[in-house]
Amino acid sequence: MWNEETGTQAGELTYPFLGRGWSFPPEFDKINRGLELTAGALDIENSLRLLMGTHPGERKMFPEYGVDLTDLMFESLTLGLQTRIKDIIERAVLRFEPRVLLDEVIFELKSWEGILYLHLYYTIRATNSRTNLVFPYYLLEATDI
Repeated sequence: MWNEETGTQAGELTYPFLGRGWSFPPEFDKINRGLELTAGALDIENSLRLLMGTHPGERKMFPEYGVDLTDLMFESLTLGLQTRIKDIIERAVLRFEPRVLLDEVIFELKSWEGILYLHLYYTIRATNSRTNLVFPYYLLEATDI
């Protein structure tokens, strides 16, 4: 729950000047009858997860928002493809999440699970603190494997 006095989410040390927004996925506070909010580094992480999990065209009022890797799903993970994926991610983060500077994208392929883990290492510009996000990209989603 959001604490107005300290500018923090319950149990979290954060910087309120980094912004705050809806929790992701959206949750409701039954006691105060309002939305759960996140702030600071957690809000930035939620924003990046939302960006990575949204396909362009999915948001009707903001059709260019998102990262689209679906056309690359069945390609072999060559160095050229890794470079192309990094470029797509870097452009999206630069355009839609100006609070961070993307430092590096690292690939971890678990082919037996059908998952490509994208490790995003980034620096929060306002605090100059480095952190990372691991985003699982499911290559064999909705199969019986």
